[in-house]
Amino acid sequence: MPVRKYRRETTEINCCLKYILFSSNVVIWMTGLVVLAIGIWAWNEKDMFSNITKLTFIALDPAFVLICIGGITFTIGFTGSVGALRENTCLLGTYATFLAILLLFEMGFGVLAFVLKDKGWIKDQATEGLRAFIIHYREDPDQQNLIDWIQEDWLQCCGIEGPKDWDSNNYFNCSSGAIGSREACGVPFSCCRRRPQELIKNKQCGYDVRKEGYPVDRHIYERGCLRAGEDWLESHLIGVSATCIFTLIMQVMVSKFNKSFKLTIIWTIAKLLF
Repeated sequence: MPVRKYRRETTEINCCLKYILFSSNVVIWMTGLVVLAIGIWAWNEKDMFSNITKLTFIALDPAFVLICIGGITFTIGFTGSVGALRENTCLLGTYATFLAILLLFEMGFGVLAFVLKDKGWIKDQATEGLRAFIIHYREDPDQQNLIDWIQEDWLQCCGIEGPKDWDSNNYFNCSSGAIGSREACGVPFSCCRRRPQELIKNKQCGYDVRKEGYPVDRHIYERGCLRAGEDWLESHLIGVSATCIFTLIMQVMVSKFNKSFKLTIIWTIAKLLF
């Protein structure tokens, strides 16, 4: 009696390659989902979905930035993980396109920053951003927390060029004392230097520090955040450059990785069909 032989279907797709791509993109997918959820929650807490017209500088709104970053990361992670798991050429093609666009955007931004660094464009943009934060300091709690973090924890600075820049804010303007603002001619608490052995920071430490006749030792940061940011970038230039280069290299490697994986799928499908 003849023995019937069954042909065992084989695949040219490397299993290790497939699941490395899948697992790495699941992490990206979940990270994007968490960031997107935090951004949506922050906007909902501020009731921005029903009062979208209240936004003045939407690009500087931290919650909006989180929503954008989370949405893009979620989409890239989803197309990469599901495309790799299901061996779907359409999703993998979308994934590769997103990576290529992101890579080109980063390279273009880097070239633009290098070309315009001596023309003051970057400095002007940073100045406008900080000025917007100062003007709307009391209007948006997210922007308020962000500028407080920049001044107190990150750069240890005050204002754009110095404490006098807080005169642009209606609450800290020296003329606002006439309408009863206790913060007139002052600065936010994040401008204050922490005193030795101070466990709880005094939230009123910046009151009246810009008034004439105030003691010389004001215990506030006199350096502006623009200069402090330039100093920080210069001192961390190697680390920042290495991080950017490493990110670009990884994206190029993933793009090639994804391209070879996609070609393998197409080749396998063609063999099964023909």
